[in-house]
Amino acid sequence: MSAAPPPKKRTWSLNSRATRGLIFQAIALLLIAAGVWFLAHNTQENMRVRGIQSGFDFLGAAAGFDIGETLVPYSPSESYGKAIWVGVLNTLKVAAIGIVLTTLLGVLLGVGRFSRNALVRGLCYGYVEVFRNVPILLQLLMWYLVFIELLPPSNEAWNLGHLFYLSKGGFSFPFPSAGVGQVLAGVGVGLVAAWLWRQGVQKRFERTGQNADRVWAPIALIAVFALVGWLVAGMPREWNIPEQLAFMVDGGVSATPEFMAILIGLVIYTSAFVAEVVRGGIQSVSRGQDEAAAALGLNPKQKMNLVILPQAMRVIIPPLTNQYLNLTKNSSLAVAVGYPDVVSIANTTINQSGRAVECIAIIMLVYLTTSLSTSAFMNWYNQRVAIQER
Repeated sequence: MSAAPPPKKRTWSLNSRATRGLIFQAIALLLIAAGVWFLAHNTQENMRVRGIQSGFDFLGAAAGFDIGETLVPYSPSESYGKAIWVGVLNTLKVAAIGIVLTTLLGVLLGVGRFSRNALVRGLCYGYVEVFRNVPILLQLLMWYLVFIELLPPSNEAWNLGHLFYLSKGGFSFPFPSAGVGQVLAGVGVGLVAAWLWRQGVQKRFERTGQNADRVWAPIALIAVFALVGWLVAGMPREWNIPEQLAFMVDGGVSATPEFMAILIGLVIYTSAFVAEVVRGGIQSVSRGQDEAAAALGLNPKQKMNLVILPQAMRVIIPPLTNQYLNLTKNSSLAVAVGYPDVVSIANTTINQSGRAVECIAIIMLVYLTTSLSTSAFMNWYNQRVAIQER
């Protein structure tokens, strides 16, 4: 057996392409660092000359303003930092719920474009062409006007079974009084179990060709673990049910008109683009795959779920990630309808504290972090569903 060749030694020569590449990269990093330092130093010096205070110490001072919608307890006596955190949570709430609803609606519309029913195809086509060509800001304002102008006042709210109420005051619905955390934890465990089940079914199908239930079994797993969470919480049965009073709807959980306007507007607008992404991904799968699936005796639903969509995902996921990022960044338009997101609260903070540069930097950091986190997750998911070629 011949001896292994000795490892190659790196030769640092300007004639080497690798060496020149490293030098150019180092120079570029130094220039970028110098530019950032110059901008920061120049900004700080100009602010000092004009007597403008700088720094992030203001985050500990009392905010002194109220926030109409919060996920965590907050009072005006608390700090600017707490107020901005409330805005961040409100932004994340809109983005998270919006991404889920957008995905569901967009996939249904995209698949509906291939329906054999001409009416369904026409409705999906009309939806996409109308809502993706109307600017998002106009749609947000339209939905906000619907809530504050067309809906009845709170003392005459529309109701369904005296459980769900819709009015200018928002949308109110029943909510459990206790045990919510345990049930949600059970649902989370159930989602993981359902995902593992579907992964196992897919691997078994690829290995043996034998399929198993991919819908009802995962739903049953989620329901079982949610039931376990409810049992762990002590089987609470109390519900906080909304009630129509003389001047308002009291009790339950309410979604404000501002939240409903920004959520509905973002979902309807972005889902039109997601539908086109899904349609393009499905069309990228060759017709021979559809014919081969039909030759195996698969019905249209099985062909779509087992053959077409898995192959289309590698085309769908990259542009779908862009749409998720657009939805998250477009949530900054919530200030137009008065929803207290991080941009709205930062604007109020700027007006009171005068720390414009710091507040804008915080906004940039929030959206940069959420966008990079979303991209990282979607890139991981893209690698998971990528077709492994043999």
